[in-house]
Amino acid sequence: MVFYFKARPDAGDYTIFMGLDKHENEDLIKYGFPEDIWFHVDKMSSAHVYLRLNKGQTMDDISEGVLEDCAQLVKANSIQGNKVNNVDVVYTPWFNLKKTPSMDVGQVGFHNSKLVRTVQVEKRLNEVVNRLNKTKVERTPDLKGTRFLSGIYFIFSF
Repeated sequence: MVFYFKARPDAGDYTIFMGLDKHENEDLIKYGFPEDIWFHVDKMSSAHVYLRLNKGQTMDDISEGVLEDCAQLVKANSIQGNKVNNVDVVYTPWFNLKKTPSMDVGQVGFHNSKLVRTVQVEKRLNEVVNRLNKTKVERTPDLKGTRFLSGIYFIFSF
């Protein structure tokens, strides 16, 4: 099960998504797209939240509003992080996530720490979280199949 959210309307057509639990996070880690940006509360347990950028965009293209949406969603979906103020949220491109066999389910590291950015979330903004939750849709996508088909499209799109 994956939860999908729509970013603030004035930001453009962006989809934000997260897994139901650490097992779905494993599939999201495994079958992500190069356009995906991963968000997580730093040094605390939290949801893995992803922002799918449009082709050709980079982390530098994320507006402050969309960044706030993703950071607020991560904070709201962290048991410990939701209870405290001034939490750090880290984010990095999906392809920078490093998963080794010795890591626990849902745990990741990074290939290159220089590609990891941090934004501080002072406090939970209920108006942002409530707006996002109103757009929440549950789906059970075929992540492997979607990733495979995307790869085929990429090969034949030249």
